[in-house]
Amino acid sequence: MELLKTFLFLIAVIDPLGTIPIFLVATKPFDRPMKRKIAIRATMFAALILVFFIVAGQLIMEAMEISLSAFQISGGAILFLFSLTMVFGHGEAHGETQAVPNHEHVTIFPIAMPSIASPGAIMAVVLLTDNYTFSIGQQFITTLILFLVLILTCGVLLAARKIQEKVGDTGITVISKIMGLILASFAVQNVLTGIKAYFRL
Repeated sequence: MELLKTFLFLIAVIDPLGTIPIFLVATKPFDRPMKRKIAIRATMFAALILVFFIVAGQLIMEAMEISLSAFQISGGAILFLFSLTMVFGHGEAHGETQAVPNHEHVTIFPIAMPSIASPGAIMAVVLLTDNYTFSIGQQFITTLILFLVLILTCGVLLAARKIQEKVGDTGITVISKIMGLILASFAVQNVLTGIKAYFRL
């Protein structure tokens, strides 16, 4: 039951389905083979980021005296800025091609981070592998569950190509505007949650 809870919790914070609109918008200028390459590499980069925080995140934040609430606030602010580009962007392929110079940039931002390896996901893996609460064996099992969730996320992104073919550029633009608004609300909620935790309200 504990393993199932951990799996469902990581599914919720990484949110594979919620990554689809961001992936579709960010990769719209690229062809099918490049989309596949971006999906796989973005998942790998996200895995590296999350594993890094599993191994060293808690130590770094404690050494720099950075609280989880402060990290959540800063992550929410970055996520909010990205959501504004989704809401107010023109959604035209030519304009987005200029805004995104190459696939490497898209792979790392916004797909790998903050979409897959979101502030919430980073905080989740740090909490689930707390050195003062969980043994090395338990942390290793949590890491394996994380990899399972990331493999599922990669599969979802690879299937997103079919969605793009069906809805077209106009549909992607509409999805982008709607999801941008939802993402902005989620980002603000992250900031408010961080403030509430910091001040213990």
